[in-house]
Amino acid sequence: MLSQICRSGCQSFTQRLLPWVQSTTLSRSHRVQPSATGHVRSWSNIPFITVPLSRTHGKSFAHRSELKHAKRIVVKLGSAVVTRGDECGLALGRLASIVEQVSVLQNQGREMMLVTSGAVAFGKQRLRHEILLSQSVRQALHSGQNQLKEMAIPVLEARACAAAGQSGLMALYEAMFTQYSICAAQILVTNLDFHDEQKRRNLNGTLHELLRMNIVPIVNTNDAVVPPAEPNSDLQGVNVISVKDNDSLAARLAVEMKTDLLIVLSDVEGLFDSPPGSDDAKLIDIFYPGDQQSVTFGTKSRVGMGGMEAKVKAALWALQGGTSVVIANGTHPKVSGHVITDIVEGKKVGTFFSEVKPAGPTVEQQGEMARSGGRMLATLEPEQRAEIIHHLADLLTDQRDEILLANKKDLEEAEGRLAAPLLKRLSLSTSKLNSLAIGLRQIAASSQDSVGRVLRRTRIAKNLELEQVTVPIGVLLVIFESRPDCLPQVAALAIASGNGLLLKGGKEASHSNRILHLLTQEALSIHGVKEAVQLVNTREEVEDLCRLDKMIDLIIPRGSSQLVRDIQKAAKGIPVMGHSEGICHMYVDSESSVDKATRLVRDSKCEYPAACNALETLLIHRDLLRTPLFDQIIDMLRVEQVKIHAGPKFASYLTFSPSEVKSLRTEYGDLELCIEVVDSVQEAIDHIHKYGSSHTDVIVTENEKTAEFFLQHVDSACVFWNASTRFSDGYRFGLGAEVGISTSRIHARGPVGLEGLLTTKWLLRGQDHVVSDFSEHGSLKYLHENLPVPQRNTN
Repeated sequence: MLSQICRSGCQSFTQRLLPWVQSTTLSRSHRVQPSATGHVRSWSNIPFITVPLSRTHGKSFAHRSELKHAKRIVVKLGSAVVTRGDECGLALGRLASIVEQVSVLQNQGREMMLVTSGAVAFGKQRLRHEILLSQSVRQALHSGQNQLKEMAIPVLEARACAAAGQSGLMALYEAMFTQYSICAAQILVTNLDFHDEQKRRNLNGTLHELLRMNIVPIVNTNDAVVPPAEPNSDLQGVNVISVKDNDSLAARLAVEMKTDLLIVLSDVEGLFDSPPGSDDAKLIDIFYPGDQQSVTFGTKSRVGMGGMEAKVKAALWALQGGTSVVIANGTHPKVSGHVITDIVEGKKVGTFFSEVKPAGPTVEQQGEMARSGGRMLATLEPEQRAEIIHHLADLLTDQRDEILLANKKDLEEAEGRLAAPLLKRLSLSTSKLNSLAIGLRQIAASSQDSVGRVLRRTRIAKNLELEQVTVPIGVLLVIFESRPDCLPQVAALAIASGNGLLLKGGKEASHSNRILHLLTQEALSIHGVKEAVQLVNTREEVEDLCRLDKMIDLIIPRGSSQLVRDIQKAAKGIPVMGHSEGICHMYVDSESSVDKATRLVRDSKCEYPAACNALETLLIHRDLLRTPLFDQIIDMLRVEQVKIHAGPKFASYLTFSPSEVKSLRTEYGDLELCIEVVDSVQEAIDHIHKYGSSHTDVIVTENEKTAEFFLQHVDSACVFWNASTRFSDGYRFGLGAEVGISTSRIHARGPVGLEGLLTTKWLLRGQDHVVSDFSEHGSLKYLHENLPVPQRNTN
């Protein structure tokens, strides 16, 4: 029996874990099989993209967006990433995820290297088990009883733990990488391997040969023999770095191997301007050499030898050696599964170390400026905000030539790259600028009592009065494509409502946006609030902007349905106002005028087919088939060169039908139209509810009762009777302009103008009132009397 206990106790931990590793990694992805050409094909649930990688190592990358060009990458896994929370054993699920990401990048043609901790923790797990087993055997021999007393575990020496855990750790890595048909090799180093010239050359040659053979080197300090680190000896100048811990080892290895990128994973999101967890701590997106004086470092992580200060010193040393560095969190369950690939894709993860400071402010700084500028804007008198908007309207006409010249540059650069509908959106003209100026003056006129307007007054008790008043939402982020005319419209609405504004325009309109923003700031300057409207010119990805939940209160996308869907998906804790699709319907009833129906269909579909309020599906009452009305509509569409797609029922009535529609839920955005047949107004409503997008829907009929039934029962943001879908627009509604059309069901719906950019706050004015006075035995009683509200100025 004793021999059986000893044999089971000595069974390798790695052998027990291998089945778990295999089942875990195989469940996450399919085994890679080499193709006939010897190249590895895609296999993972992480998107597989083959990228051209031909960068010559020299200076570090200046921007995150350039990280996708990194060919040689070192990933450093801190002890807190590799080990479990109890510091005794490995975090196997997290490790499997990291191996998967490294494998994805390796199979994209990159050269990956790992610097890993974990040998001490794995060895501690094994030695604890062996000690417990040994003690239990001794107790059984001495007592002759099966009951075991509580046993104390002695303090385990780190070098012994490293010696016991190194082989098991490597066996795990080998088992995991094997699932992706990738070979891994272990290299143990000490400080002498870098300071002895011959050993350094040998190490360098070994690593290069492994990379040449598509093998992932797994590097670690030889903790079984390494001497204790000397205090403050980790960095000794640009050309020398002492291997004190795995942070300094990763930096030294990155520079020695001339790597493009070093990713340091720890248990914090990155570098903060003060210790994480403190009230004012802010994550530093980009860290520049010389900024360390403005940073206060906290204590080191729960495990491992280095703290954040050691990581920053090592990162700066690597940066000076030409290697870009990102420090990020490798333990967070929501991001650890894609943190490495996100970094390489250039997403805003962790802290990026760069030697190149941007010419202008960062987007975080712009957000702060928009916040403070918006608050100053809200305190201006209504007449002052209106004066700013009037001045901007004048500038649009006075500076017409400069604006059109900038727009001409955008059009020339976009020629051949953008489709015709997008080129039309991009184009500005004298008439467009004049219309913009008229719309801005409408906004100025309607803004006189927008902010601070009293909506409700209540007398709670004697000398205790409550008011509900309108206030700005805060900071708006408006993202727009190919629409430079959107910039002054949105800016005017933000000014009128007292909101700070961040604008992110498409690069195809960069010249137009730049001059329009300069004119906007010129107008704001007349009352000292120039910073309230900011144009984001940095290389920020839209997805990264959507994560700034501490700076942005509302996101408004203006562009394609795909852009809106992407933003709605990417927004983290920030409300998004907008619509993902504009599938507008028109139902032509059996009691319709021929000329009226033809005119409405033409205007709704052909006037501007790229607009979100253009007609996309025409519903025809069955009784109108093969009538003059139907024939006239079809002839008009043929003349206008509109491509017709037949719905299933419509196709069944035709001997030779047009192409049958692939989906009844399609926004064409071009001269294309779906036609379908319905039997009644109720069937038309049911079709709209099933296939529409709750944007704008129209009925064409001379029967008032049928029209009212349609108006009351269609659940869309805009429902019209005998009017074109193109009327769904803030300017045409008399709102002056709009920030977009919302199909959501809270706050604002339909064309969103000035009113949709306001919220409310409550003001309570009392005289030493306390709640206890209103208790059962108190001296006061609630009155809750409605008081008259000041009349709104409609002039």
